[in-house]
Amino acid sequence: MRYYPVNLDIRDQKCLVVGGGAVGKRKLARLVECGARVTVVDQAISDEIKALSGRHPIEIKERNYKSSDLEGMFLVVGATDNDEVNSRVSKDAAKEGICCNIVDRPKECTFVLPSVVKQGDLVITISTSGKSPAFAKWLRRNMSKDFGPEYGACLDLIGSVRQKFMRQGKSPEADKHLFEQLINEGILELVRQKNVKEVNALLKRLFGETFLIEEDDWNSHE
Repeated sequence: MRYYPVNLDIRDQKCLVVGGGAVGKRKLARLVECGARVTVVDQAISDEIKALSGRHPIEIKERNYKSSDLEGMFLVVGATDNDEVNSRVSKDAAKEGICCNIVDRPKECTFVLPSVVKQGDLVITISTSGKSPAFAKWLRRNMSKDFGPEYGACLDLIGSVRQKFMRQGKSPEADKHLFEQLINEGILELVRQKNVKEVNALLKRLFGETFLIEEDDWNSHE
């Protein structure tokens, strides 16, 4: 395995996107979704990116890329249609020790971006190690059908139980068998059915009365 799988916390980190077209917009949107402070530079910036900048912390530099644009950046994505510019971004990032992704050029990357299946806080990533983005996209479409919104709702529910467990001074790790039992006894299917009564019966049996959920709590997990 060539790549080390990792999920980065980029909240409030400064990230650079070189490329103001459709591809750059897609990369920029995912960075913004994760809370990054994004700068985008290109001699032509699309109207879609300009519209996004009115709603999110995006700095626009409508000019050619300069090596100095990398100053203070946590990571950079090269997404222009100019191979020479993309290669320059890669070389500059290597000199500065900055994580770099060049779209469709895995040999010029220090990291590759996976396809993502997302339901709430559940994030499933798919990587072909840069060999076939089309195959990764196909897998994502198919997996999206299998992992519906009930997975995100179920994760929220289990997460809230875990937080309450810790607030009571208990250790989820020491009692992990209870959480494994919760999953093995079909909490996902009960969430899919929106069967609050049976969810509460299962929670009561495993964790006690204080872990029961109200109808309003249930709605907050949808």
